[in-house]
Amino acid sequence: MTHSLPAGLTATSVVAASSANLGPGFDSLGLALSLYDEIVVETTESGLNVEVEGEGAGQVPLDSNHLVVRAIQHGFRALDVTVGGLNVRCRNAIPQSRGLGSSAAAVVGGLAAVNGLVAQSGSASMSDADLIQRASEFEGHSDNAAAAVLGGGVVSWTSSGAAGPRYAAAPLRIHPDIHLFSAIPEQRSLTAETRVLLPRSVSHSDARFNVSRAALLVVALTERPDLLMEATEDVLHQPHRAIAMRASAEYMQILRRYGVPAVLSGAGPTVLGLSTQPEIPAEALEFGAAHGFTVSKMSVGDGVRWTSGVPVRS
Repeated sequence: MTHSLPAGLTATSVVAASSANLGPGFDSLGLALSLYDEIVVETTESGLNVEVEGEGAGQVPLDSNHLVVRAIQHGFRALDVTVGGLNVRCRNAIPQSRGLGSSAAAVVGGLAAVNGLVAQSGSASMSDADLIQRASEFEGHSDNAAAAVLGGGVVSWTSSGAAGPRYAAAPLRIHPDIHLFSAIPEQRSLTAETRVLLPRSVSHSDARFNVSRAALLVVALTERPDLLMEATEDVLHQPHRAIAMRASAEYMQILRRYGVPAVLSGAGPTVLGLSTQPEIPAEALEFGAAHGFTVSKMSVGDGVRWTSGVPVRS
């Protein structure tokens, strides 16, 4: 039975950036990062108003095509809820089109905000498993979405069901000795544009190589960070994407030569370092700065948080 929410309800969600693949774990491994977007949603009598601050301001649609709005409507349909109108305010810190899961964060944040709204009306909210399923339906795989929902590291997978693909994930507890570094260039990249660079089929030897490295990476992330250099090797997607982002591919290899296990973050062009050392060698930092990379130290991100009402920002 459809339930209509009254005007005047407000909810807030805070959602982390994420890095997918982590080298060999193509479309299956993800990691939340300590960079967050905040979404505030208010129900109104009618209409739609969308405001965007920070990343993406002036570059994204401010109507029903906005990804957060689409996610909110997706959540309403899943819970059989309607509203008269909406005010949506997005305060974005996650760079867009850089391989840091900004799309997944928008979708997960919008769905979580729906939870904050329906919680005030007595309706059932979506579980973490529901959030992963609903968010993953937008992209067809759940690595970024699951990391944004659960926080920390995740292994995600897809299975077939009578009603369509089912998306799921299991959390990984990241070893405390692992230090994270993001190297974000000015260059942008869209996953859809770089995915077409990937071959339609791969050799048995390449598949075997990546299966072994992805399995090893789970061990390295959770128990043996000393294995990260070998565990982050990949032959399935990074070499093919390198031609579209030569600077990122070069910087990734330079970091690895300096002893920093580095990978393309998602489809790139951001480079992510996962190291047992608390700092990046000065020479590698200087190269990055000279070639347009903003290198920042990060930590493992938290899972999505939602509240009813507008919390005071710290």
